[in-house]
Amino acid sequence: MRTDNAMRVLVAGSHGKIGQRLVRLLTEQGHQPVAMIRDVDQAAELRHLGGEPLVADLEGDLGAVTEGCHAVVYTAGAGAGSGAAKKETVDRQGAEKLIASAVRHGVRRFVIVSSMGADAPEEGPEQMRPYYAAKRAADDVLASSGLDHTIVRPGQLTDEPGDGGVSVALSLGRSGQVSRDDVAAVLVACLTDDRTVGKTFELLDGDTPIAEALRSL
Repeated sequence: MRTDNAMRVLVAGSHGKIGQRLVRLLTEQGHQPVAMIRDVDQAAELRHLGGEPLVADLEGDLGAVTEGCHAVVYTAGAGAGSGAAKKETVDRQGAEKLIASAVRHGVRRFVIVSSMGADAPEEGPEQMRPYYAAKRAADDVLASSGLDHTIVRPGQLTDEPGDGGVSVALSLGRSGQVSRDDVAAVLVACLTDDRTVGKTFELLDGDTPIAEALRSL
């Protein structure tokens, strides 16, 4: 069911574990997710979740992919096991190209999934530093883009069922886990909560309902 406030939302990384959850939630809440995929064979799966498939490669030309959208959510990542070069082309350059496309086409709202540890990449474990550095670089470009942005930095991701309870803060001062279900729910909530515009925050499992937690930022 569409609502008066329905948005057309480009989801980058829509076939990922967070992305699929996000496409489903956006559909359930009356929005139109545009599910950006690299492989056309993934289209049927995303349609089943309510997405409108759009075949495009984050390592290719993204100049026009945001045209006609109201918002972008960047959930893409090179993934575990990929090397530093892939982190650079997907986690940093892919995000930067989508930011540029959003600016070019007048898409004001941009929410990005970053990571805890991206605030200080040099302090992370050596094997994680390229990932944190790529995320930090993309975050910095988004923050200086002039877009209505929100930067979400979750902890270790799990596939445990979400319960709608989270902990958020600019810095939580601890490490921990958060379910992908709850990350996706937070992303949707950010899109419709203007109080999250211009905010960067860490996200872990917790006991505070998502809407209440975001009001505390």
